[in-house]
Amino acid sequence: MWTRRLNVKQIAILTAAALFLAASAASQDSSDRPPWARKPKPKKTTTSTSTSTTPENTSPPEPVNKDNRDSNSNEEPAQQGRIRVSVNLVNVLVSVLDDNNRPAPDLPVEAFQLFEEGVQQKIVVFESETKQPLDIALMIDASLSAHKEISFEQQAAAHFIAQVLRPEDHLSVFAFDENVKQIAGFSDNVKVLQNAVQKIPDGSGTSIYDALVLGSGALERRKEDRRRVIILVTDGGETTSRSDFEAARKAAVRANTLLYSIIVRPVKNESGRNTAGEHAIETITDTTGGAIFFPDTAQDLDIIFDRIDRELRTQYRLGYYPNPRGPVNTYRSIQVKVLDNYKVRHRKTYLTGPQ
Repeated sequence: MWTRRLNVKQIAILTAAALFLAASAASQDSSDRPPWARKPKPKKTTTSTSTSTTPENTSPPEPVNKDNRDSNSNEEPAQQGRIRVSVNLVNVLVSVLDDNNRPAPDLPVEAFQLFEEGVQQKIVVFESETKQPLDIALMIDASLSAHKEISFEQQAAAHFIAQVLRPEDHLSVFAFDENVKQIAGFSDNVKVLQNAVQKIPDGSGTSIYDALVLGSGALERRKEDRRRVIILVTDGGETTSRSDFEAARKAAVRANTLLYSIIVRPVKNESGRNTAGEHAIETITDTTGGAIFFPDTAQDLDIIFDRIDRELRTQYRLGYYPNPRGPVNTYRSIQVKVLDNYKVRHRKTYLTGPQ
């Protein structure tokens, strides 16, 4: 009996002690204590599991659109800003050559002056050897297949493909006769592109203007911030195009295409050639800032392709914001001057876009 009473007493003492400790802990968490003396409250943590406790018909709240962007847009605010700025930026690729037609590298920005409609502009972008990737449309006249030198031309083109393509560069092979056909799409696969050059079919007729229109259109659909180049290999005898000279010139200017033309003349005597076609190609080539070549023999093609490759790797890139801006959808003239006696090639005009 005494033992049971002692046990009851012990239980009562233990209960009283527990109540005292609980009261003491509560007083320590009191909000009237200074912050440094309060016990930190344990943080509630949530873990992600495959089973959600959210009701199926309840959707989470939509995020706040703080910068007034279109909620369907995939662009980050910084990207949108860059796009808005670059719309007005005019890029000009410039080839600078010495008296021996060799590229003149490493000139400082102070050596350049840039004018639009005769008004000097401030150069805000300058690259002495631009690293912008290349998109190249290699367009070969299928009527050349009738020439005995066609094998040299194919070999030279295949060598150029292997030589010119660097990481991030892409090239496409086109053939044109009465029609324009894309033999290989834009790719960096050298073997595939070289095989495409070897598979250019025999053709009759020569649609140079159509080739320039379609080639420029294909390049214009490529990504921005890339150099757009057409390399045209033809005999210069325009015969079957549906497009005319002005349509071809405008397409090249609108796409900001750099045109390099290689005129393979089966007949050296002017009386037997389509010199009007040659002059038309020369005019379009000059407008874009490219170069035109007249190889004396098919073996000269390797040298010409080497020159084009070297020039593409040593181009200067100048950028400016036009001041004043021209009206929408108008052609504006560009002039670049370089100090000393260097020869300069660049595009002569551009088409203004939206304000």
